[in-house]
Amino acid sequence: MLRWRDAMHEALYGPGGFFVTAPPSAHFRTSAQTVPMARAVLRLLAHLDTALGTPGQLDVVDVGAGGGELLTALAAGAPDELAGRLRLVGVDLAPRPPTLPSAVDWRPDVPAGLTGLLLATEWLDNVPLDVAERDADGTVRLVLVDPATGAEAPGPPVDGRDAAWLADWWPLDRPGTRAEIGWPRDDAWAAAVGAVTRGLALAVDYGHRRDGRPPLGTLTGYRQGRQVPPVPDGSTDLTAHVAWDPLVRPGTVLRSQRDALRALGVTGVRPPLSAADTDPLGYLRDLAAATHAAELTDPTGLGGHTWLYQPVGVELSP
Repeated sequence: MLRWRDAMHEALYGPGGFFVTAPPSAHFRTSAQTVPMARAVLRLLAHLDTALGTPGQLDVVDVGAGGGELLTALAAGAPDELAGRLRLVGVDLAPRPPTLPSAVDWRPDVPAGLTGLLLATEWLDNVPLDVAERDADGTVRLVLVDPATGAEAPGPPVDGRDAAWLADWWPLDRPGTRAEIGWPRDDAWAAAVGAVTRGLALAVDYGHRRDGRPPLGTLTGYRQGRQVPPVPDGSTDLTAHVAWDPLVRPGTVLRSQRDALRALGVTGVRPPLSAADTDPLGYLRDLAAATHAAELTDPTGLGGHTWLYQPVGVELSP
């Protein structure tokens, strides 16, 4: 049996891993795959561009870019005042998508020295981590897993950095309670933010804070659009919600996706029915956009995301 962190890494990113061999869009839908999200990001880029003083090159780096849907939409929809200055980069371990525009760079790591926007949509929830559980005698132990079946067994007591992180951020005070040990995600986010010289790092994901930690954790699996048991055999997306509190630094802002998108003009308001008579094609286009926007702001679905803004070397209005 393996620690969950090792099993998760191999199942997602190893040879034959889930994200290396299969397009994520075949299994689940994310905010980044929608037109309203691309429009919102373009509006955000316009604000950021002004705050940065319209630099000669404005970087947009999508970490965990999947099929490159967001970058493709940004390349197609960027206004003239941005289009000539945008440097679009997708970061993913999967091969470059064949339909990606030639203007979009594709690489396995985050480039350094960025001026602009670093965006991570549902990336942190796939950074591998360990699971711990408090047993009947009060000992907090790592949980081990069989990669082939998903069967679990108690492992050694947590110690070192694992124990310190749990004590600070997710203490287990009752037998049977579980936690996902989040410091690998803290490190991954810190490294990503460190690549930004001036601009904004933005993480969009499902998550929780200390006053609302789930007593049994959140580790689960998804396959072909359905939630399934988390079996780390490479056939399933393995995901766990993000503990936001340890990621907060001076200047950090946390907002619900619903509030963040509404501030960027994405409301989900349906067009007036009268428009169907005067401009039927425009009405259908606006109705489709409103439907997608409603999906993105639904708190029981994709609207349940949190946006974490981390400005770097720039002042941004909330």
